[in-house]
Amino acid sequence: MTSSSSPSRKALSKIACNRLQKELSEWQVNPPTGFKHKVTDNLQKWIIEVTGAPGTLYANETYKLQVDFPEHYPMESPQATFLISFSGIYMKVLFFYVLTGSQIVISVCSFYLKGLNLWVVFVPPAPLHPHIYSNGHICLDILYDSWSPAMTVSSVCISILSMLSSSPEKQRPADNDRYVKNCKNGRSPKETRWWFHDDKA
Repeated sequence: MTSSSSPSRKALSKIACNRLQKELSEWQVNPPTGFKHKVTDNLQKWIIEVTGAPGTLYANETYKLQVDFPEHYPMESPQATFLISFSGIYMKVLFFYVLTGSQIVISVCSFYLKGLNLWVVFVPPAPLHPHIYSNGHICLDILYDSWSPAMTVSSVCISILSMLSSSPEKQRPADNDRYVKNCKNGRSPKETRWWFHDDKA
């Protein structure tokens, strides 16, 4: 995997705004099954709750997906990444990683810091999946080379859920550690030249 140019972070064009307003209205009437949009006043960034489909390895598991839209959406693809999800009690929220190889294990930890007891629940930053990296980046062709302006946020979500549902096992990509290490300083997944070797991605 090699890097390329960064995606645009400019304000949305009028065409993009109109398109997203239309998609948002349609979503509110008929949201895709397994997804909830957390409405904010930022049309350029959507936070979407993803719930694993029944009968799959991810059944009833909940994750958060962030979708960022470029200036010239839908002519350019959106950027979709899974967010780290964690919770804590008292004054601060901390997170704690327990690594077993490239697997991230759910852990409940008790910290004693400067006289303050902190209970922290850490949840994996993204679903354990062969095409989803631990930093939330998703290897899915429609987010990159196979994007079409006819696609929508809903179709992206449905494709992501289908990818999760078809997985026969929970594991990270073989190159997870190397890829994540090379993605320091908040590098966008759209800066990566992806190699799609699986017809489900």
